[in-house]
Amino acid sequence: MLETKTLTLHYGGSQILYDIDMVAETGKITCVMGTNGVGKTSLLKALSGTHHRSGGDIVLNGETLARPPAHHLAHKGVGYVPQGRMIFPLLTVRENMETAYACLPRGEHMIPDEIYELFPVLKEMQNRRGGDLSGGQQQQLAIARAMITKPKLLLLDEPTEGIQPNIMQQIGRVIEYLRDQNTMAIVLVEQFFKFAYGLADEFYVLNQGRVTLSGAKADVAEERLLAAVSV
Repeated sequence: MLETKTLTLHYGGSQILYDIDMVAETGKITCVMGTNGVGKTSLLKALSGTHHRSGGDIVLNGETLARPPAHHLAHKGVGYVPQGRMIFPLLTVRENMETAYACLPRGEHMIPDEIYELFPVLKEMQNRRGGDLSGGQQQQLAIARAMITKPKLLLLDEPTEGIQPNIMQQIGRVIEYLRDQNTMAIVLVEQFFKFAYGLADEFYVLNQGRVTLSGAKADVAEERLLAAVSV
């Protein structure tokens, strides 16, 4: 579903990403790991169109993409759940989810029952303002909003950050459910090692903007991976 070829990214005069080669397959969770400041969020922003890469290619579902803006990528099937969630605090929960309709034909402007089955709290709180929700509830809302766009590629940036353990477990189950539907590739940026290792099928470790370790879960020993992300 996704392939990057020698992807590079600059912010002003600083180079953030160096020649990133990565593949994310439909029906698999590809986890990008590393310590703070190594370029993980920058990579997701480049993939989502939030920041334009400086060089290299991004191939989505066989199509090599130029440098389209984020809303064009959303229409092409890229769903993005950013770090910090970025929900609209003054809109209701339902209105927040309805913003996803911008990516869909008019005939598909509906919130699927699946959303409320996976996130019952959103049905209970659909008329509550987004800013009144807890951090964990906002994270569920952000994931639900991305799901409504029917993504082929789902980018998740630190979905466990600042949320309570029971919500973390629920989000983990939802990510597994989405993988098992075999309709999308999932790229997960995550620092909580146990959570990431339990979910991931493939790993890419970044250090100072470069991939320093990659491989399938079956081929990368847990101890080696832990050592690589602890540098």
